[in-house]
Amino acid sequence: MVTVLEERPERAGRAEVAAAAELLQGRTWVALTGAGMSTDSGIPDYRGPTSIRATPMQFQEFLGSDAARRRYWARSHQGWRRIGQAEPNAGHRALVDLERSGLIGIVTQNVDGLHVRAGSSPVINLHGLITDVICLACGQVTARRALQDRLSELNPDSADRPVLQHAELRPDGDAVVDDWQDFELADCERCGGVLKPDVVFFGESVPKPRVEQAYHLVDSADVLVVLGSSLTVMSGLRFVRHVARQERQTIIINRGATRGDGLAALKLETGCSEALTSLVGHLR
Repeated sequence: MVTVLEERPERAGRAEVAAAAELLQGRTWVALTGAGMSTDSGIPDYRGPTSIRATPMQFQEFLGSDAARRRYWARSHQGWRRIGQAEPNAGHRALVDLERSGLIGIVTQNVDGLHVRAGSSPVINLHGLITDVICLACGQVTARRALQDRLSELNPDSADRPVLQHAELRPDGDAVVDDWQDFELADCERCGGVLKPDVVFFGESVPKPRVEQAYHLVDSADVLVVLGSSLTVMSGLRFVRHVARQERQTIIINRGATRGDGLAALKLETGCSEALTSLVGHLR
């Protein structure tokens, strides 16, 4: 049976983190991170207790029409003005420190690239990186910042819009924008093909080699630690189920219930930054 430990504000989860540290002491572990890992960097999540209900664009919808792509890129262009400025938070930095205390790698469902920017290694970006753009015709990968400049030139009126706030943003850089019908799209500079963020959209499959790489990393560790993920989608939950089938242990640190709670040896109802910064002290 999973042990669920709830954070007490006055103690900042000390007893809870001590219990996690006891399970991790002298053992190797891999972190599986979700959107809750980046909320302290100003990037919202889809399913957390304070998240705003949102319906992300599906892969087939994006492929289906110029209108859908126009709507997506108009929204993404606005969202990038804030998402592109996000910086690693205390939790990201704590994971770098924890590489000296048994952490051997990170599998992340996030597309923000903040783990790598913080200095973590190795990092498997399960769903790709929002900082890259791929051409669906020729496969060329280019920088998202370069595309942002091109879109700004094509849509000069967009610069007059205010920087979006938390409730208007999405974890993948998408945003709430009503006026998108006249937004000008940018095509691939090499072949004129359709450009898409180099991320796995909802309804799109994670590339098989990337999944196999993630399984290999998870299998190299004694313990799996889930950080800030509700495990609603199978791309993350499968690793928790895999570890359970091998009778190894999982620790889950997340505000709110997850689909993996019943498979965890320990569940901490607390924030990732608070838990990880405290864990650094316990595991030194």
